[in-house]
Amino acid sequence: MQKKLLLLGTGLALITACAKVPITGRSQLNLIPESTMQSMALQEYQSFLSQNKTVAATTSKDAEMVKRVGQRIANAVTKYMNDHGAGSQIANYKWEFNLVDSKEVNAWCMPGGKVVVYTGLLPVTQNETALACVMGHEIAHAIARHGNERMSQQVVAQGIQVAGSVALNRNPAAQNIFLQSFGVGGNLGMLAYSRKNELEADHLGVIFMAMAGYNPQESIPFWQRMASQSGGNKPPEITSTHPSDERRVAELQRLMPEAMKYYTPIK
Repeated sequence: MQKKLLLLGTGLALITACAKVPITGRSQLNLIPESTMQSMALQEYQSFLSQNKTVAATTSKDAEMVKRVGQRIANAVTKYMNDHGAGSQIANYKWEFNLVDSKEVNAWCMPGGKVVVYTGLLPVTQNETALACVMGHEIAHAIARHGNERMSQQVVAQGIQVAGSVALNRNPAAQNIFLQSFGVGGNLGMLAYSRKNELEADHLGVIFMAMAGYNPQESIPFWQRMASQSGGNKPPEITSTHPSDERRVAELQRLMPEAMKYYTPIK
């Protein structure tokens, strides 16, 4: 049999397989060393910035807002993780927040705290609080190690054997899986799993924005505006990597009492 199960040492496999997502407490599979995830992320992040135009915070109020919102959320998340004995999980994060000149309605956060917001998103967010909703959601993906989880699933499924983090970092198949795990490519078999990650990021995201002093109730009208962007042409949830707009809004409404417990307005 050509394919071999990924083994990173029995002890490591047991520990990572029993990893818990902050706040939700969900068990998840994390087989990839976090140092490897951050190294691969940094490489892709730097490549992206070299090929795209960033907006300078010194000359743009929007870019300054992205950095301000991002840093407030990062500070709140760091405090929460430290207060709950999980600070080591983000000890090597080197946060960066960039606004990129693009019409695409998008934002993302790579492992290690590399956050990018596209200018095309700002007409939809419309205000700083809604921007905090998006950035909280994207940062939640990184804090919850969703990329690691998705990549671990794919690596095991494809039977890639890795002797160590350096080998994984140089493995073309693993590099391709990394890109797929962060939204480049993908397949129907991973879609239900991805929707679960999206809803969990919504959960953590509204709490993170609340911790940073932004009213989480703004998340509901924001996602309703996002829904209107599609013009009613989105595919059914079963064939989409994201939850349906109706389900997302319903879940946010259900989570709002919990999120509001963390909210203290910025003075």
